[in-house]
Formats: sequence, structure tokens, C-alpha cells
Amino acid sequence: MEISIIVAAAENNAIGKNNDLIWHLPDDMAFFTKKTKGHCVMMGRKNYDSIPEKYRPLPGRTNIVLSRQDHEVKDNPVYVKSLSEGLEYARAKGEKELFIIGGGQLYDETMDICDRLYLTRVHISLDADTFFPEIDHKIWQEVGRLYHPADQRHKYAFTFLKYTKK
Repeated sequence: MEISIIVAAAENNAIGKNNDLIWHLPDDMAFFTKKTKGHCVMMGRKNYDSIPEKYRPLPGRTNIVLSRQDHEVKDNPVYVKSLSEGLEYARAKGEKELFIIGGGQLYDETMDICDRLYLTRVHISLDADTFFPEIDHKIWQEVGRLYHPADQRHKYAFTFLKYTKK
């Protein structure tokens, strides 16, 4: 099973504030949906709780939520107590590509074990309380890039970047 991180981060690696996104980029959301649909997505509990209730669990995906708390056993979302338990659950389901979708702590914990990064680099620096880790370019190689200018629907320009481990 391949493990991929998918994230949108500002130039200063900001990804969120007050448990919420700090921008609205419809084409990035469409990219996220297209990439993750039909796959398992793993996230921390705070990240899951930050998703508007009408979108929870994320449709068309198996939502794996890491939480130290006890939760009602459900098919979706699936609550797990550890990263290893979540990885094992996805493997047992026969997942080909598991997506790590946040938050900041889970990104930190999975940078060393993931195979691929899908990074939407938002071309602005913003105030935030949650950040994506620095990408070590000795370990990661850029293999794809597509620029998207700011427009009527997108306040900020951004670039879709794809990295794989060297």
C-alpha cells in the first residue's frame, strides 16, 4: 500500500487557524476530491470535527479517524487509537493508496513513512496556528507542477505540486 499526504499549504507552510481552513479554493477542493475518492483517508479527530457536519464523513471514501477517545463503532468513520492501527485497517481493506489529510500533528508523524506528497502551494503567507512540516529536498523530488492563477473564484494563486521520495 502506498501512503500519500495531500495538503494545501501557504508559502509559510500555514494550513489552518482555529481548526479551520484559511482560504477557499474551489479548484483545489475539486482536486482533493478527485484524488481521494474511492480511497481510505486518514485524519486526526480535530481535523475530522472541523469538516462541516453535512460533509461528514467525506463521501465516497473510508474515513479513518485517529482519536484517543472511545467512540461508537461504525463502518464510516472508523475510529482508531493509533497510526499503526489505522494503517493496518487500510491494508486489511486492500487499499492501494491511503491518503493522509491532516491535521498538522498527523502530517508530522507521517512524513517519514509516506511515499508521495500532493502539495497545493498557495502563493501567500498567512497567519495560522497549524503548519505543514518543511519539505526536505534531499529526500523529496518534485515530479509534477501545475500553476493556477488567482481569478474570480480563487483569491490566491496556487500551484499543484507532486513529490516522490528520491
